[in-house]
Amino acid sequence: MKTLVQSRLTIRRLLLPFLCFVSVTAAAQTFPSRPIKLVVTYPPGGSSDLMARIMGQKLSVFWGQPVVIESKPGAAGSIGMEFTARQPADGYTFVVGNLGPAAVNPLISKVPYSMDKDFIPVALTATGPNILVVPASSPFKTLADMLAAARANPGSLNFGTSGPGSMAHLGGELIMRQAGIKMTGVAYKGGGLAVNDLLAGHLHMMVSDALPVSQFIKTGKLRPLAITSAKRSPMTPDIPTFAEAGLPGLIAENWWGVFLPAGTPQAIVDSYHAALDKVMADPDLKERFAGLGVEAMATSQDEFRTFLAAETAKYTKLVSDNRIKGD
Repeated sequence: MKTLVQSRLTIRRLLLPFLCFVSVTAAAQTFPSRPIKLVVTYPPGGSSDLMARIMGQKLSVFWGQPVVIESKPGAAGSIGMEFTARQPADGYTFVVGNLGPAAVNPLISKVPYSMDKDFIPVALTATGPNILVVPASSPFKTLADMLAAARANPGSLNFGTSGPGSMAHLGGELIMRQAGIKMTGVAYKGGGLAVNDLLAGHLHMMVSDALPVSQFIKTGKLRPLAITSAKRSPMTPDIPTFAEAGLPGLIAENWWGVFLPAGTPQAIVDSYHAALDKVMADPDLKERFAGLGVEAMATSQDEFRTFLAAETAKYTKLVSDNRIKGD
């Protein structure tokens, strides 16, 4: 009897990995079989939110299942990242993370998640430059005007941010460090909220992604002084780069990518790749993303990992050299 029991236990141990494999494979083959949550880490109406909604619409059609937007703004994107990290690793929740919460926040603040341990990077899905803007009523006609005023009255000028680690925050910090000036950062929950105060005259300037400010640049309510890309953007060819405007070396682009909770089966990760390869190449999506001031793409998982490593190294050095800290 003892030999028979031992034999059965041995068979079960041998079969368990196979049965798990069959179960995961079956789940991947039927994925998705119910609605999927797409977590957005910034408030409705901003670039991250609008890109997520466009992507979600296309994925809904591709998968034949609803993709439901779940807004979790706050703490410069960290709240949404933490929420996603705590969800079941079954593929039914993913997040569009960007430079701030996915690369910089962990370097300057104590965040309740680990990008290495809590997430699987799936694909880089968009990149875009940022624009330094001032209100139309501002006396600053050029970047040189702004820098001269900041040097004459240290700390008197302020700039809006989306919170610690956001590109708006880093942009302001970079300007201060490279120009040798002192300004005051004012944090908001999202870029759109900061733009509202900029328009109202409560802020002197802001380094913003294109979407929240492009319409106001076109209508003359905001004045662009410089763009953070290495070359002039074809979408905004009249805006000089920082180097052209007199501050060389300031190059910093924002980016967005898809992340899944750690532990998600690779077969489901592969399902995401198949979907993203298709929808991010859709001409309609590309055109709509371009209208937001960003370029749509879908890298491989390895390419995204390499990109993240390079970005982390870049901003680790920047944060360390310039002693940048979160609020």
